[in-house]
Amino acid sequence: MRLCKLFPVAIVAVLILSNTAPRALSQDLRVVRDNTIISTELPKADLTFGPAFHYAGGQNVNLYGMANAEQHLFVKPGNNGGIDAFCWVQFEHRVPSDNHTYHYPADHTTGIGGLEFVYDVKGSPDFASDLKADPASDGAAISRLAERSNMKFPRRAARIRMFHLPTPDRRSELMIIYGEALPEDPAVPPPKRGRRFDEGLSRLCPQAARRPEESTDNPRKVI
Repeated sequence: MRLCKLFPVAIVAVLILSNTAPRALSQDLRVVRDNTIISTELPKADLTFGPAFHYAGGQNVNLYGMANAEQHLFVKPGNNGGIDAFCWVQFEHRVPSDNHTYHYPADHTTGIGGLEFVYDVKGSPDFASDLKADPASDGAAISRLAERSNMKFPRRAARIRMFHLPTPDRRSELMIIYGEALPEDPAVPPPKRGRRFDEGLSRLCPQAARRPEESTDNPRKVI
């Protein structure tokens, strides 16, 4: 199954046939060159984003002492520091002291550049606030990254979120989120906060999927 053609990322897999802010880590990040994230492992792939998107930066954070996350943000700027569209990329790995794994149902899958993803679609009437609801979450961390570039996430938004698990032990994941701002009076209004967006968005994207139910042992993702 193929996602909406609007999804602005090309992936080339390089295959050989607590209530506090996330703790910042050493900023040893993957190289970003010409709108391409070059990942040498977990997974080994190049992630290239369209020319309309500008790289806003990257950072490493620790999530709840359970996982380390490397975040990258590409944005399509709007007016007055707003973000019209964005691509949030996150490479996440369990810390050695945590014995949990990542689990997502494979009811809705897609392949991009040789990598298999599970995905879901959701909208929110206050996406920016949802990201910041838990100061220790990855959403709050990516919001702070945007704010350092004097940018802010949209209030009303729809997003596609995808997960790829690169190893059999399921202790690492690649998450990619593409989101767009919605007008104040959109043709497909977002539902109440936290509700699935499938019914409305399916009229825009027939491949819209149900939200994967996350295991309680996953570091919390509020978006």
